[in-house]
Amino acid sequence: MTPKERFICALNLGTPDRVPTFELEFQLAPELMGKDFLREEELTGLSENEVDRKLYENAEYLVKVYTHLEHDAICLHYLNDDHLMKTARIIKEITNDRFMLLTHGDGTLAIPDGNGMEELAYKIADDPEAVDKEAEEMCIRAIERNRRLLKGGFDGFILCSDYCFNMGPFMSPKMFARFITPYLKRIIEDIRIHGGYAIKHTDGNIMPILDQLISANPHALHSIDPMAGVDIREVKRITQGKVALCGNVHCAHMQTGTDQDVIDSCEYCLTHAKIGGGYIFATSNIPFKGLPLERYQLVLNIWKKYRNYE
Repeated sequence: MTPKERFICALNLGTPDRVPTFELEFQLAPELMGKDFLREEELTGLSENEVDRKLYENAEYLVKVYTHLEHDAICLHYLNDDHLMKTARIIKEITNDRFMLLTHGDGTLAIPDGNGMEELAYKIADDPEAVDKEAEEMCIRAIERNRRLLKGGFDGFILCSDYCFNMGPFMSPKMFARFITPYLKRIIEDIRIHGGYAIKHTDGNIMPILDQLISANPHALHSIDPMAGVDIREVKRITQGKVALCGNVHCAHMQTGTDQDVIDSCEYCLTHAKIGGGYIFATSNIPFKGLPLERYQLVLNIWKKYRNYE
């Protein structure tokens, strides 16, 4: 199978030739290959020809990095929408459409920052209709943008609004059912109608709202966060046949745990989540700046040991 075929098979709850892998973002490219990916600010003031040259070079570099990592999907970031679409089209051309191409596509309310949390709480209490209106407008903007990106070369989206702390969602399940779930459903439904794929990401303890996330009908859930006590074995039991799963490798162990902690986390994911297909191996967040590269390489080595279906 090609990487894209493998990834789509898992998203559709199938059993591919091996467990696919990807990351929402890979921040260790400089440590791995000597330089970082292109940022939009690096294109400021350049001529159109110079911009096109840099975008082409960056696309080639993205393919080089993710081929080396053996990832099946590439998540594109750091550029404006026009440059993201151009990059996606270049990658499709130079690889004969071998990779699943993803980018951010959410448009639902997320955990606010410290200042915004108080404001949102008062607004929900004093003027819930205004919160409904804001959620509606965000939803419409996301749908319009996602349609454009799908036409421009993308295969799907990571929906990255975070909803949960380690103790649970930032809204009660009842509030979540009013202010988030209906809009998440609309965004995902429109992605599906237009031939795209939707992976819903949120960190934290999703268990109080897991039923609502499933009802929104994404192709997959990410990150199945072990740092919040979310057990992928139990989530797999609940969701099998309904939605694919991505993630669950313990990011805190990757940075501060022992090698054996990392190995145990990887083996647990692959033992319990790959059964019956519908699983994509990944960390519970990302390989982040400051993480020793050898720790992520250990994660990939365990994946290579157990990735095949027998």
